[in-house]
Order: sequence, then C-alpha cells, then structure tokens
Amino acid sequence: MSFEITPANLKQFSKDYQSRQDSAVLESAVTKNGVRAASFNWHSIADNDPHFSIDLDTGNVTDQKRSGRCWMFAALNTMRHQMHEKFNLPDNFELSQSYMFFWDKFEKANWFYENVIKTANLDHDDRKVAWLMATPQQDGGQWDMLCALVAKYGVVPQSAMPESFNSNSSDGINSVLNSQLRHDAVELRKLVNNGASDDELNSTRQKMLNNVYRMLCYAFGEPVTTFDWEYRTKKDKEFHRDANLTPQEFFKKYVGWNLDDYISIIQAPTDDKQYGKTYTIDMLGNVVGGRQVKHLNLNMADVKQLAIKQLQAGESVWFGSDVIKYSETKHGIMALNTYNYEQLFDTDLSMSKADALDYGESMMDHAMVLTGVDLVDGQPTKWKVENSWGPKVGTKGYFVMSDAWMDKYVYQVVINRHYLSDQLQKQAAQQPIVLKPWDPMGTLA
Repeated sequence: MSFEITPANLKQFSKDYQSRQDSAVLESAVTKNGVRAASFNWHSIADNDPHFSIDLDTGNVTDQKRSGRCWMFAALNTMRHQMHEKFNLPDNFELSQSYMFFWDKFEKANWFYENVIKTANLDHDDRKVAWLMATPQQDGGQWDMLCALVAKYGVVPQSAMPESFNSNSSDGINSVLNSQLRHDAVELRKLVNNGASDDELNSTRQKMLNNVYRMLCYAFGEPVTTFDWEYRTKKDKEFHRDANLTPQEFFKKYVGWNLDDYISIIQAPTDDKQYGKTYTIDMLGNVVGGRQVKHLNLNMADVKQLAIKQLQAGESVWFGSDVIKYSETKHGIMALNTYNYEQLFDTDLSMSKADALDYGESMMDHAMVLTGVDLVDGQPTKWKVENSWGPKVGTKGYFVMSDAWMDKYVYQVVINRHYLSDQLQKQAAQQPIVLKPWDPMGTLA
C-alpha cells in the first residue's frame, strides 16, 4: 500500500513544528553554524583527555594529503615505529608510500584484468560485472594486500622515492587509469567471448600492462630497483650509509618482519559471520598469485585484549574503523558523545553494530594505528590513535578514541600471532568462508 504526502499532511507537519518552543532558536543555530557545530558537545574534550597509561613513542605523524592511502600509511607506520627504536632514527623518518602506491596500482590493474576474464561469460549488467566496473581500481586497500605488495616488491625509505603531485593528490591519475581499465575490459571480454586462446589473452594483457606501467611512471616516477640509504641517528648524530640496496634487501635488513606472523582480525557481529571462523571476500585483492585477504572474526572483548597485549609489548596496532562517525578533527576526538545529534533533532538514531553493517549505516572506511591505551583497573577507557592527516589536527596529529567508540565503530585490527592463544591460532589457520564481493567486510580503508 502506497502513501502519498497530501496538503493536509504538510499543514499538520508545519503546525507541529511551529508549536515547539525550541524550533526558532534551533533553526537559527543550525542554519548558521551547521549540524556538527550546533550539536558539538564541549564536555567530550574533557572526557577524552590525551594522556594514557601505555603510550608508545612513535615519532612524527605522516600526512596522506589528498589521497586514499590510509591503509598503506598505517601499515608502513607500524613498520617504521620499530625501526625508529632499533636504529635510533630521527622522528621524521618515513618509508616511501609513493613506492607502494605505484606497485599497488600496477598490480590492481592486473587483478582487474584477471577478474574481467573470469566474469566475461556474464552479462555486462550482471551484479558482479557491474560491481567490478564501478571502480576498476582505487586508492584503498586491506592489510593483507599491503603484505602481498611487500612480499613481492619490498619497501624503500621515502628518500629513495619521494612523494609526487599525483601520490599526494590522486584524483587525476585515478580517473584516467579507470577509464583505461574499462576500455581494456571491453576488449578482453570480446576476446574471451570470441574464443581467444590463453596465449592470445596473455599477450593482450601484457600489452595492456605495459601501457599501465608507462602511465604510472609518468604519474609517480619509475620505482627504484637499487638505492643508497643515508641517515643520521637521532641521539648521537652518527652518520650511516648503506649502498646499492634492493627494496627486498632493505625490508629484510631494516624491517625484518615475518609477514606471516601478522593476522587480520575482524569484529563483525552479524548473523552471517560466526566468531572463531575465518572469512575472505570474492574478487578482493591486488597481487595475482599473492597473499589472500583473510580475516578471523572475534568478539570485541578478545579484540581489545589482543590489542592491549601487543601495546604492552611495545608494538603498535594497525586497525580499521568508520572514522567519520562522531569524530571531531580539531581536537582529535572519536567518542560517542562528541555530537548530540539525537538531542538536537529530538530523534532516535540508535542501531546495533550488526544492523549498521547489514543496512549500510556503517562500515570500515579508514585505517590508523593504535599507539597507546589508558587502563584503569586493567580495563581500557580510551585509546591513543596515530592518524595520517598531518600534525595540524588533534594533538600534533594524534587522536583520542573512547573505549565505547571502539566498541561501536572499530571493525578490524592486525595482531602478531605470538599474542594469540593456541586456540585462536588454530582458528586463524582454518580455510576461509568466501563472502560476496560487496560484503561490508570487503570495504577498503
């Protein structure tokens, strides 16, 4: 049964609005200042004081600028945190995000071609094909995708491949590259449906990738294959030089991680995802033949305890969240009481975390790093967050996340398997259940 809005309805709505004593002043406040400013709760500043019982020294914050590389910045930041301490590096030392950005876009192009060929027998308006063509590649990613890149290409210091205009502001190259990939998809689908051989398809893909490589070189510069690394230590100002390094040698020598030790853990309380099970997402990834995106789903209590263990051991924690919700950038606050939306509009906006995921109200859209936590009687009350939006927001770029906000809007953490119990390690080793491409756990930070 349909419902049509009538003049009588509008008259009643207006009457109800005019009868409220606070309508005039609230209309003035909101129209002049905007919803966020009008509803901002100043008490949230005092409630989220930026001091923590566990507080790692992680140096200066980074700045992703006008790009969607938060997942990449956060991951490289967790690596450089340990390098800072081990090698006494200056606070402004960074690993090259531009180097990883180049290889991510190059590998995503090949990943796209792979999925275009796999779905070539489907109609162009099939949901899988439409989903694939909506965004052939983008800036965002997942932890396992970063690991796949590092395993193949290594890492380099930012001095070896600095930022470019296009790494700092990626809209231009994204637009042109996606146009190119959709153009190539038309050709690949025609070849498959006309019975092209594997050799013909591979030859065509090689030509397409050659074109993509050239485009990316114009945008970011060609990635280094060997380089010299020079730095001066923070405390005693000793000069060091390591010559003729490859990116793989640099990662092994200076980062030294076993990437297999780091496990993606999600917090998805929806009915279709059991705790203690692992999940992957159809068609999600970047490196063909590389590491699979895989998540272990746990309850929030377990997620927090694992994060605390890792912080207590002096190791920062990569995490993904819905950063826009109740987040204030000037003071660097992520708390459920940051904005009084419900009081301002006299309405009910409450949804469970599961419903918010199922109905598109919330999903992971940004990755950051936990670098501290405030424990009171062994329980967390707030968390210190290293963002990648530069030093002009929050406390020199650091944010305070309330524990209640973490419950509601944090969806993923990355934990070293050494902090997992034997039971959790067995659960993490399970074969993953495959989710649909558009599942909210497949969104990219």
